[in-house]
Amino acid sequence: MPSLAPRWPRYVEFAPSVLVAGGLVWDAFSPADYWGDPMLTAASVMAGALLSLRHTLAIGAAIVGGVFALTVKDGTAGDIVGYLELINTLFAALMGVGVNRVIARHGRHLDVVRSVAEAAQRAVLPAPPERIGPLAVAARYQAAQSEARIGGDAYAVQRTPFGVRLLIADVRGKGLGAVGAVSVLLGAFREAAEEEPDLATLADRMERALLRESEHTSEEDRLEGFITALLCEVLPGAAGLRMLNCGHPSPYLCHDDEVRVLEAGDPGLPLGMGTLGVDRTLPADRPFPAGSTLLLITDGVTEARDATGRFYDPAAQLAGHGPFRGPQDVIDRLVRDVERWTGGPRDDDMAVLAVTRQMAGGMRAPHRGSSPVR
Repeated sequence: MPSLAPRWPRYVEFAPSVLVAGGLVWDAFSPADYWGDPMLTAASVMAGALLSLRHTLAIGAAIVGGVFALTVKDGTAGDIVGYLELINTLFAALMGVGVNRVIARHGRHLDVVRSVAEAAQRAVLPAPPERIGPLAVAARYQAAQSEARIGGDAYAVQRTPFGVRLLIADVRGKGLGAVGAVSVLLGAFREAAEEEPDLATLADRMERALLRESEHTSEEDRLEGFITALLCEVLPGAAGLRMLNCGHPSPYLCHDDEVRVLEAGDPGLPLGMGTLGVDRTLPADRPFPAGSTLLLITDGVTEARDATGRFYDPAAQLAGHGPFRGPQDVIDRLVRDVERWTGGPRDDDMAVLAVTRQMAGGMRAPHRGSSPVR
């Protein structure tokens, strides 16, 4: 489990040593009325915030030792001025150690909180089976590293009498409220997917379940709560796909070296906003040929930014990286590429669901050397 501590650039770790050297040189060669103590104090505190305990102690020892050597050089080692100088320096070194211990304790607490959050997320959002009907399936949920809160991204795959149905959704907000909404959403999807003959009535069933649940929440949550969702239905016996867009980002179709946006039709209102009285948009039919992979994402993917603030574009960044060896390979490459793009912690959760349609006579199994579904 990755640590929640900030990942500083490597060169920042040298700043305390530079400040120590600068402060001691300043003390050694500047006039008596000009002291380098502020630089030494800053070095100690910075070391406590950035470095390990061992390195913080080393910085503190270097400061105390350096100041003691300067008092000997100046002839103040045995008088009140020298003693006060050493006491001030020792206090600064101890302050750096204290800062280090507070940050370490806080980091351990955040690690525990995050592990609990991830366990709860896995309980609410279990990994789908690797094969359902004509599809090979893979999914992954990646929590944002900038905070230890349970997110509201969700996905599900269900084999029904009407074909294999897929769901990917993003609940507004985080924490226990988002987990409750995800639980209601997935429960309603799994029940209604078996019974409703089309995606529009399936979405209506899910909408009603969410509205019933919202009766037990505050008025503010009812007004502001909503869920963007994309419902898909892999049509049996045909190389086609039916999609209903409830305000969610469109999926991508990966085939050989090509990755392109598969427009999911006009985006309708998100789920949970049915009280506005707006008619639901119509489903859209799109081709889903054998051997191709459908990639469903949440906005944690498309809103990932690089150092210059540019948004990540899966179609542009993944194109030319094929051929893909199944859904798990697509997800592995996508996650690695997003992490490369951001170059550090993400600010949003990221959920991805990928399904590959088998070719006639079966397709090769998904690449087994890739990371397990989480």
